[in-house]
Amino acid sequence: MFKFWCSQEQGDPRPHEVTTNSWYPPCVSSPSSSRPSTPNSTNASTYTQRVGEWAHVSPTEAAGIIVYLKDKSVDELRKLLSDPEAYRQFLLSIDPVRTQNNVRDELRNETLQLARANLEKEPQITELRNQCMIIRTSELASAQEKLNDLTKRKAEILKSYSSGSLLHKLQESMNKTDEESETLHQQLLDKEIDLATFVQKYKKLRVVYHKRALTHLAAKTSLVG
Repeated sequence: MFKFWCSQEQGDPRPHEVTTNSWYPPCVSSPSSSRPSTPNSTNASTYTQRVGEWAHVSPTEAAGIIVYLKDKSVDELRKLLSDPEAYRQFLLSIDPVRTQNNVRDELRNETLQLARANLEKEPQITELRNQCMIIRTSELASAQEKLNDLTKRKAEILKSYSSGSLLHKLQESMNKTDEESETLHQQLLDKEIDLATFVQKYKKLRVVYHKRALTHLAAKTSLVG
């Protein structure tokens, strides 16, 4: 499209003022030649930038942009090329650009709303943080100490009811009953008690002793097995 404009204006002998700050190749802004001339020193950087941008435009995107340009006059197109503000206004009038800007504005507004909501909650967050610090330094320490005591007591209770501990206690009770029997027998020899009393008490003690002995033997055997 741009080459067509250049070739049409090539035969016009009237001099035209060349725009030195054109945003696009000088062939569009300079009708004296049908070839794109080398950009001069004043628009070299802008020209290079625009050419770099064109290199990333796909055919589909280019066709979409041409739809917005096809009904514009040559003067309007030249103004777009030479006037940055006119180019900006045209760019903002394109539907995809307008949609993209609307999405950007919506995201920006949502982000600002979330930021304001976070700032409004900052005093509450600070208060909760202080409460957590108090709990961590005072209540948590006390609760941890109680937990340690309960854990220690639990370990002691479990230890006292372990198989080895129960067998040990049963053995101690057997030894105690046997000692009581011997003491009772000594009392009989010393004539501190009569024979009938001795028989009655001694029989009870020996029954208890043998029951505990059998229990101890059965428990020990089951543990070994």
